[in-house]
Amino acid sequence: MKSVRSQPDVTSSVATASQNDCPALPGALSQVSVIIPIGPGDLTWKSLTADLAQVDEGWEWIFVATVEKPPEFDLLMAEIRPRGKIRWIISHPGRAHQMNLGVELSDRSFLWFLHADSRVSCDAVAALERSLDSHPQAIHFFDLDFQSDGPRLAQWNARGVRFRSRCLGLPFGDQGLCLSRELFCQLGRFNEQAAYGEDHLLIWAARRARVAILPVGASIATSARKYASHGWLATTALHAWRTWRQALPELVKLLRARWR
Repeated sequence: MKSVRSQPDVTSSVATASQNDCPALPGALSQVSVIIPIGPGDLTWKSLTADLAQVDEGWEWIFVATVEKPPEFDLLMAEIRPRGKIRWIISHPGRAHQMNLGVELSDRSFLWFLHADSRVSCDAVAALERSLDSHPQAIHFFDLDFQSDGPRLAQWNARGVRFRSRCLGLPFGDQGLCLSRELFCQLGRFNEQAAYGEDHLLIWAARRARVAILPVGASIATSARKYASHGWLATTALHAWRTWRQALPELVKLLRARWR
């Protein structure tokens, strides 16, 4: 059994709708567990939580962190008054392990994996609902925009992400992957032995299984701060090298599976 400590659930009463609330979403999204892995010292979840609170219709939110729940978490929840079930889970380090653990402790039919530095709009959530309702057995992903906390050249990376995900069928985890619990388990969960790219490997497993991988037709935003911190060219080159280093053996596996 895995070692895990669960902070007490944060339960809130139903909030009164405000002008900023999005329309109610009664379809598949009512059966979504939002799983958010949080790294050490990462506070970007605060902005994401405020986004999700505007569209929350009783979701399950699972924050899987490597540190104790900070005092400001409960203060923020009391302020935004989300309607859903909320848990702060303490986990061993490793994003793949954190997300797998979040799945084990969740209780909804669909799993939506979001990075803590993602920003989500009402339009994006509505598009996800339409996509889930139409194709519940697919993997769903968003196009990616970069926030203004990095170099302008990051916008070229957004175009590259769109080509990679839509044309090559290889979306990554920062694109808000969403799929059914049943499908996630069939694909073998996230690979906790991989040094990186656990999301990438899950997509290759889906391609070998001939699972549909679909864009929802909307974008979410992510931070571009890593391009500012480590340099645009160096960061872009590193990501490209890691991607294709991991992709080539997976492509060989896919071709072998097709030729059998």
